Amino acid sequence: MLYREAGQFHTSYTSDRQLFPLKQDRIGMVIMLLVAFVAIPLLSSDYWLSAILIPWLILALVALGQNILMGYAGQLSLGSAGFMAAGAFACYNLILRVPDIPFLLAVLLSGLIAACIGILFGLPSLRIRGLYLAVATLASQFFIVWALDKFGWFKNYDPAGVISAQQIVMFGHTFASPAEKYLVVLSIVAVLTLLAKNMARGSTGRAWRAVRDMDVAAEVMGLSLLRTKLQAFAISSFYCGVGGALFAFAYLQTVEPSAFNIELSFRILFMVIIGGIGTILGSFLGAGFILLMPVFLNILFHAVAGHAVDATILSALEQIIFGALIIIFLIVEPLGLARIWQLAKERLRLWPFPH
Repeated sequence: MLYREAGQFHTSYTSDRQLFPLKQDRIGMVIMLLVAFVAIPLLSSDYWLSAILIPWLILALVALGQNILMGYAGQLSLGSAGFMAAGAFACYNLILRVPDIPFLLAVLLSGLIAACIGILFGLPSLRIRGLYLAVATLASQFFIVWALDKFGWFKNYDPAGVISAQQIVMFGHTFASPAEKYLVVLSIVAVLTLLAKNMARGSTGRAWRAVRDMDVAAEVMGLSLLRTKLQAFAISSFYCGVGGALFAFAYLQTVEPSAFNIELSFRILFMVIIGGIGTILGSFLGAGFILLMPVFLNILFHAVAGHAVDATILSALEQIIFGALIIIFLIVEPLGLARIWQLAKERLRLWPFPH
């Protein structure tokens, strides 16, 4: 009853295939965008903006790129943090060496540079798959971080190794406050999410799913595996590169290779698995779960135990419980949080009648 489709008719393929065919979805999206762009910057504190919301949006964008490659195209990759590092250092060097380059253009070019690197490391996918492909992409993680740390040109020959990121300047205005940085990140993430949604719904997404489900049959039907797989690697790396640039400039405010380690790649992988493989919404839900669950556990432990327990023990307990929750969650609902949301909508269509 609350989410029913009765009375909503479509008289053309265009109206039936629109992005939000249901009136409830269109109204809900407008309300959500108004809250995100207007209410949150006005009501949220600087801590929530800089420590929670900005990293959540950035990591959700990177998880979306990982989901395009792994969930839609079926290509397992463990090098997402390496492509983030490539995007971050590309953006830093573009702003440093190209006079008066706009920040948005630098971010776009950083994503394209990361996409080119992604195509290079995606070439093994034409011959190998599964665990072997994961190991091959894992090499990209170590190689990119090693190259950025080894060659001083990328760091402008800074001996300290920790480089302060430049200010975000657009249209002659410096975006310095957490609310302004949040709006920049939110705008970029919203546009790229819309593009990803349209790609997943169109012929590009159908080609990805065909390769994921059975690449031999897709090739027999005339689909180019070379183009499709490398396209997925390029687009995924583009999203990771843009996310890496935003991660360095809007969140960390520093550019350093150690921030993009293998642990970050695994966190992004867990975001995709927990949120829901092959779903746009799952990337945001998974990022929120991975980011907020340790915070909630930390608050819970301090509320229960106070300062009587050593901080190192609390940190270890957080990691143990966090890992156990991930395992339990995957057993109970292997399709992720997006599936739970889908089931909730199905129940709302029938409520209050019995199921």
